[in-house]
Order: sequence, then structure tokens, then C-alpha cells
Amino acid sequence: MSDSPDPLRAQLVRILDWEESHVGFDKAVDGIPAGTRGAQAHGFEHSPWQLLEHMRLAQEDILDFCVNPKYVHELKWPDDYWPTPAPPDAKAWGAGVAAFKADREKLKGLARDQKDLFALVPTGKGQQTYIRAILLIADHNSYHLGQLVAVRRALGAWK
Repeated sequence: MSDSPDPLRAQLVRILDWEESHVGFDKAVDGIPAGTRGAQAHGFEHSPWQLLEHMRLAQEDILDFCVNPKYVHELKWPDDYWPTPAPPDAKAWGAGVAAFKADREKLKGLARDQKDLFALVPTGKGQQTYIRAILLIADHNSYHLGQLVAVRRALGAWK
């Protein structure tokens, strides 16, 4: 839970990693054998590695958008958000998981500490508010976590 007395902020912090209606990130990425991380199951478009990196890249980009006053959107959709199927080396999986978790903690901090969650993000366009960004990443991650679990099941790598 959050230490915030504001129920909305507390809920935003919880939604970033809750396991109330689906598997959370930590369980979804835990225990995937190294040889399975870059595997593509029949009928599935992405490997576990691609899903992890896609979530990490999108979350990192949205966080940067919210906190970097000099943010410039440089990644091209969809190519720059989807890596090759296999991790580039043995350390990449652990580094990706750690980076995702670190950025998730920073997003929780944003939910707790941003003065006005309904304020427009200065580098954004239109109605791009802080609360929109937080909800966008929660929704995005939830969608891809479901895909990750389905891919793991198809690969025989889910308990």
C-alpha cells in the first residue's frame, strides 16, 4: 500500500504493481528458463524477452516524458519499442527486470509526489496529464503481462 493519505494517490501506487485481478509483473517474469526467454511459441507474435523489453521501453519512455523537462520523443513506433526475439546476452534479462522495477518505483513516486496529478505534462500535447500517463502505463503493462503469461504457458514455462 502507499503511505499517502490521499486515496486516489494510494490507489495509483497500488495499480502499478497489484495482483488483484491478474498476475503481477514479479510473478510473470520469475523463473523463466534462460533458454525460453527468446523463444517464440507457435501462434504467438512475441517472445518473453520481447514482451519484457517492450514493457520496459514503454514505461521508461512515459516516465521520461513525465519527469524530464527537456523530453523529446525520439523513439519510432513500433520498431524502436520492440527488440529482437532473444536477449542480446546472458545479463540482459536480469538487467531488464531490474530496470523495469526501478522505473516502476519512480512512477509510484510520481503518483505520490506530483503536486497536481491532473496538470498537463509540460512536454505533452493536448490533454496529456500526469494521471493519464500513470493510468496509461498501468493499462499497457497489464495487457502485456497477460500476453507474457499466455506465451509462457504455450512454451511450457508456467507453473
